[in-house]
Amino acid sequence: MTDKVIRIFKIINAIQSNPGIMASELAIRCDVNIRTIYRDLEIISHFAPVTNEGRGTGYRFLGKFFLYPLDFSEQEALAFSLLPSVLNQDKIPPGFHTAYDKVMGTHLKEKSKQNGILENIADIIQMGKPAYRKESRNFLQPIIGAILEQRSIRAVYHSQSRNALTQREIDPYYLIPRDQRFYLIGYCHLKGAIRTFRISRFHQVEVTDRSFNKGGFNIKGYLKNTWSIDRGNKNIKFKVRFHPEIARYIKEEELFVHPRMSDEQDGSLLFEVTVNNEKEFTKWILQYGPNAEILEPASAREGLKVQLEQWMSLYQK
Repeated sequence: MTDKVIRIFKIINAIQSNPGIMASELAIRCDVNIRTIYRDLEIISHFAPVTNEGRGTGYRFLGKFFLYPLDFSEQEALAFSLLPSVLNQDKIPPGFHTAYDKVMGTHLKEKSKQNGILENIADIIQMGKPAYRKESRNFLQPIIGAILEQRSIRAVYHSQSRNALTQREIDPYYLIPRDQRFYLIGYCHLKGAIRTFRISRFHQVEVTDRSFNKGGFNIKGYLKNTWSIDRGNKNIKFKVRFHPEIARYIKEEELFVHPRMSDEQDGSLLFEVTVNNEKEFTKWILQYGPNAEILEPASAREGLKVQLEQWMSLYQK
C-alpha cells in the first residue's frame, strides 16, 4: 500500500513536469508494468482531472490543476503528518522519509508564506482605535484568514448598545469598509442570526478548526438599500437637490446603492435614492451643509429643520 501511495505521487509529479507523457514512460520511471500504471491513473482520475486526448497524445491535467506539493487543509495536513506512525516501519521503502520530509516542508513553507501575506495585508490596511482604549490590537489578519479558509472564529466582543463584553462564535462572511472603519458581516451563533460587527470592538479573536458554509447568503441582497452599514426596517425614498458647485463631486461618490441622478438647467443635480435607514442618509447629507437641500420626504425635511433650530439655539447661548 505504501509503495502505491509513493508511486501515485511520482506519477502526478511526472505528469505535471512532462504534460503529454506516455503510459509506457511512466511505467519505466516507476519500475512497474504498464497495466499497473493504468490502474494508478484510474485512481488518480477520481481526485484529479487527468486525461489523454487520443492515441499517442500522452497524459496531462486539465485546466489549472496543480499539486503544489500541497494545498493541504488543516485536517489533511494532520492526517498526512501521522502517516509515518501508522505505517509498518520494516516495510517502508528507501526514500520514503526524505520524500515525506519534502512534502511536509513544502506545506509548512506555503503556510508560512500565506501567513506572511496576511500579515502584510494587515500592515498595509491601517486602522484607528477607539478613544476609550489605550491599546487596540489589529485583528484583521486572523479574520481575513478565517474568511478565506471558511473557519469560524471565537471572539470577545464589546457590545456598544449594552456596554458589555460578550463571548461569541462567529462564521465570518465578509469584511465591509465604511466611513474609515471595517465591519465584519457573519453568522453569530449566540444570536442565531446574521450580524454586523465593528472590527475595532473585538477584544479577542481566535480562529477555530470548525469549518462553515455560507449557504445561500447573498451580500448584495442583504445590504440592498443600506446606505452605510446599519440596516433599517423601512424603505424611504429621498429626493435631494445639490448646488451646482458640488454637483460634479456628488457624481463621483462611490456608493453602495444606486441613485437616479438628473442635471437641472441651472447646473444643480437632482438626486433620488431609496434607503432603509433615514438617520444614516441624513448624516451624509449634513456634511454638504446649505449645498444640499432635502426636497422629499416632507417628514425628513421637517426633521432636519428641527435639528438645525436646536443647533442654532445651542450656539446662541
